[in-house]
Amino acid sequence: MASKRVGRAVRRNRAKRLLRALFIEYGEELPKGHYILVAKPTLLESDFTRIRKSFHSLMRRVRE
Repeated sequence: MASKRVGRAVRRNRAKRLLRALFIEYGEELPKGHYILVAKPTLLESDFTRIRKSFHSLMRRVRE
């Protein structure tokens, strides 16, 4: 989910694609359930490796 605070449509779509790609990468490691991912405006200011690292640490906390 990306609100208009993230930016115009192109930026919102890019943010959603990034989050979707990360969820596909780590999704099978998570317990079954429903997850809501919210894109913050600062998401697109970081490079993908840093975002992946943060997402990975978040997924570890969710699994515990």
